[in-house]
Amino acid sequence: MTHLDAGPTSAEALARIRLARTEGIGPLTFRRLLERCGSARAALAALPALSARRGTPFAPPPEAGIRREMDGVARLGGRFLHLGEPGYPRLLALTEDAPPVLALLGEAEALAAPAVAIVGARNASAAGRRMAEDLAEALAGAGHAIVSGLARGIDAAAHLGALRARGRTVAAVAGGLDQPYPPEHAALQNRIAAEGGVILAEAPLGTAPLARHFPRRNRIVAGLALGVVVVEAAPRSGSLITARLALEQGRELFAIPGSPLDPRCRGSNDLIRQGAHLTEGAEDVLAHLPEAPRDGPLFALRAAGVAEAGVPPGAPPGAPPPASAQATSQDTRAVVGLLGTTPVTVDDILRRCDLSAAAVQAILLDLELDGRVEMLPGHRVALTGAG
Repeated sequence: MTHLDAGPTSAEALARIRLARTEGIGPLTFRRLLERCGSARAALAALPALSARRGTPFAPPPEAGIRREMDGVARLGGRFLHLGEPGYPRLLALTEDAPPVLALLGEAEALAAPAVAIVGARNASAAGRRMAEDLAEALAGAGHAIVSGLARGIDAAAHLGALRARGRTVAAVAGGLDQPYPPEHAALQNRIAAEGGVILAEAPLGTAPLARHFPRRNRIVAGLALGVVVVEAAPRSGSLITARLALEQGRELFAIPGSPLDPRCRGSNDLIRQGAHLTEGAEDVLAHLPEAPRDGPLFALRAAGVAEAGVPPGAPPGAPPPASAQATSQDTRAVVGLLGTTPVTVDDILRRCDLSAAAVQAILLDLELDGRVEMLPGHRVALTGAG
């Protein structure tokens, strides 16, 4: 067990939200900073020095603003979930870029149920909406939580089907908890939270959902579920982004076949051609739904996660990296010499150098914060143009 396994104190929780809200600190960098520094408070204290080295300032939001956000979420009846804290969605925590902090409305217990995501076209046909609703009702009746994105069309039908079965449904939203989108789904959002379901938001309160926010929302939808069912998806649609993310995360992929004459079905039909499970009812999903994600590089490496990165298990908050993680300039040059613009796995680097895993992770963090390398899903790394 590591210090990340326990719920944070109030001071540490505030610091984690500040760190997560800092421009330039994404989920991967957030995790590496906590792994190296031992706590969000220590990571925030280290940001000025990191800013000076990088030449680009990291400016965490003021504590007062984060306190207002925390108070605002509490007034809505919500709370925060922190990565590594008990109650954080187990499958989502396995993903490479799991959100460091999520705001939650509703019953957190819904996140413990095995889940299936159902996604599809916003301008769905009546037949597609009925299929999504019936499928969600059957799967929810079989004990599965139904995950979707609260959008028009298929998403709304999936949530409604789960509610009709008096089952659990989880809505991942692209904006803040106080910004229902589309606006006409405000009542549906309230109903989900009131009837045993969950609303999850990565974005701060007051964030209006913009186009760039939806792919980030889609990774949460895929990450929460054991499998993703696509119902009516046009080529290059957001639903296909969710399908791709599901495959990258080792999740099962299902698709409802549709008419080849309907452009809304071309993307979902193509998924079947590429190997997605052809799905005509809940029994097709249940027959292929695993108890856990498929094994793959991401999941094999995740178990090593924190202990590998430079903070020994059980280290107190704020503890510095061990001596073995302290890198010399010669060590840094050795690691850079193994990198190129083509991504390689961190395991490949470890096999080709004589440094410890902790030292390599510390070097990569420094290089990432300097803008010289980019950390990619699948525990891969590549030089940027500045490398």
